[in-house]
Amino acid sequence: MIRIGTGYDLHRLVKGRPLILGGVSISFDKGFDAHSDGDVLAHAVIDALLGAAAEGNIGLLFPDTDPAYAGADSLALLRSALDEVKKSGFAVVNIDATIVAEAPKLNPYLDEMCTKLASCLEIEPAQVSVKVKTNEGVGPEGRGEAISAQAAVLLEG
Repeated sequence: MIRIGTGYDLHRLVKGRPLILGGVSISFDKGFDAHSDGDVLAHAVIDALLGAAAEGNIGLLFPDTDPAYAGADSLALLRSALDEVKKSGFAVVNIDATIVAEAPKLNPYLDEMCTKLASCLEIEPAQVSVKVKTNEGVGPEGRGEAISAQAAVLLEG
């Protein structure tokens, strides 16, 4: 059986927080205003995984009202989500994701993001694609107020 899932996440940017995307620390003067580390890329992949397996969403599995997830490492959450997907009898075939950010420039970090996500998902880096787009100055991403990510996941079981 083959299943496809999609995921999306967006967080506002604020001063005084680290910026982490795909488990990679990015040098920038702002980070995510979030309960966990706010890694929108990892969060979008989590939602895509859970959606493909019909296992709910990130908010059900890791509620932002639970103090246990305050400041949580989103790659650890991704590993837990993968465990749920594996219990349902599925394995990850591939991931395709897009980050929408006006700044900072993220292309230098993409290979490391793919490697970290692949390691978490127990697949090869060649099975993970991460792209970056700007929003041409439009919307919260385009104004530099937020960064978002979208992901598609293919599962096989």
